[in-house]
Amino acid sequence: MKLYYVYIISNRNLSPLYVGVTNNLEKRIWEHKNKIHTESFSAKYNLDKLLYWEQIQSIQSAIAREKQLKNWHKQWKMDLIRTKNRRFIDLALFPAYEDPEL
Repeated sequence: MKLYYVYIISNRNLSPLYVGVTNNLEKRIWEHKNKIHTESFSAKYNLDKLLYWEQIQSIQSAIAREKQLKNWHKQWKMDLIRTKNRRFIDLALFPAYEDPEL
């Protein structure tokens, strides 16, 4: 079964937040970090810090979740990130990270 990921990235200033969907999270984050798509929104704002991700089993559900999160206020997204990543570390650097404060 193929898995999909909805993720939130940002920069060191945590502004703006970007919500995306992919079927290969590791590759997609590598693309963000290396600014492969030079004219993209994420490259323009230096969004290369993985703050949050969720695994979803169908592309339809993943796209629906992405659209839902994109419509959220920034504070709601920040609160969601805090549920798994209270310190706002780059999860791409620490894939097995579990927040000890939770």
